[in-house]
Amino acid sequence: MASSLLSLKTYRHFLASRLGSFLAYQMLAVAVGWQMYDLTHSALNLGFIGIAQFLPQLLLTLVVGHVADRYDRRRIVTLCQGLEGSVALLLALGSFFHLLTPTLLYVGAFCIGAGRAFESPSLQALVPSLVSEEDLPRALALNSSVMQIGIISGPALGGFIYAIGPDAVYATCAVAWLVATVAIGTMPLLRKVENKQPPASLEFLFAGIRYIREKRVILGAISLDLFAVLLGGATALLPIYAKDILHTGPWGMGMLRSAPAVGALLMSVYLAHNPLQRRVGKIMFGAVALFGLATVVFGLSGNFFVSLGALAVLGASDMISVVVRSSLVQLETPDAMRGRVSAVSSIFIGASNQLGEFESGVTAALLGPVPAVVIGGVGTLIVVGLWMKWFPQLTQRESLVNKPA
Repeated sequence: MASSLLSLKTYRHFLASRLGSFLAYQMLAVAVGWQMYDLTHSALNLGFIGIAQFLPQLLLTLVVGHVADRYDRRRIVTLCQGLEGSVALLLALGSFFHLLTPTLLYVGAFCIGAGRAFESPSLQALVPSLVSEEDLPRALALNSSVMQIGIISGPALGGFIYAIGPDAVYATCAVAWLVATVAIGTMPLLRKVENKQPPASLEFLFAGIRYIREKRVILGAISLDLFAVLLGGATALLPIYAKDILHTGPWGMGMLRSAPAVGALLMSVYLAHNPLQRRVGKIMFGAVALFGLATVVFGLSGNFFVSLGALAVLGASDMISVVVRSSLVQLETPDAMRGRVSAVSSIFIGASNQLGEFESGVTAALLGPVPAVVIGGVGTLIVVGLWMKWFPQLTQRESLVNKPA
């Protein structure tokens, strides 16, 4: 049960670090997005924020996996969260003294992306070493619940604090990252596993990519997430929807950004107590199809509360996909390779989020925000149909744990 997992001191420290980091990141996203739109009034500039965060993840993929498999993952996360907190502090000072420009916001987004490039796969690879294999799906769901609390609270809190000023938001982010850094830095040392990894080589660095390519179930799951969220990623356009379509302010944008996390939190709590047992492949595809439909509804809505509801459904359906994908990736991967496989998986996730924001920004600049979102949702439905045909192993997958015949 979830309560038994919370009795583990190590896991509590891990969750506290996750919460602080996600809270800070979501507050920062609201502040950077709103401030960029205030400075430029450009959908394309909003899309470029996603590119600025994604580029370091792409460029560092192979290095990240190597580092996560050869060094103490706890220390890697500590350093990354410390870097992210420092960037937030510099943004606070720059905003307070009226020195921030669009270029500096891009630089800040790039540095945050670099920190998260190392932080995310290292955190993912830590989870299986904290709990037993049979508890892993429940632990991942509980981990997702805590993340969603940060994702819910972060945008709403960021939008509320933004009324004081963007510098106040950035300063609050710096404090949240400090708390996260202390939590993971003081986490009791995990059981040490003897490092028998060979010296770094091209074969070693590319092993994660090769492993995913050979495992059709893993390849199907993470590529489905990549293309579905790439096409259905409307979050970059929330400042436009909030200001120009739904006619609300930073606080309203914070609520819109929190809505997917509300749905995801409710779903993750349900999954933590009722883990998926059967037909996980078909359930995952059904959830992604629902994600696409909710995206279309949001794109067409001109009512604030209908938009909130659509985003909540979008978040709930995405959470099902996240739990299935994360469980399959971790359960199908040996511990010695989890860092490299998680690094490649993080690129897929990062690409779906950051490139999805860029795609939405470019499409909105060409066609307008509403067509951009609707086309993305329809594209997600097409992807679901194609992937069910191209990855029958994933479609027919019965349970998360692959039981030999």
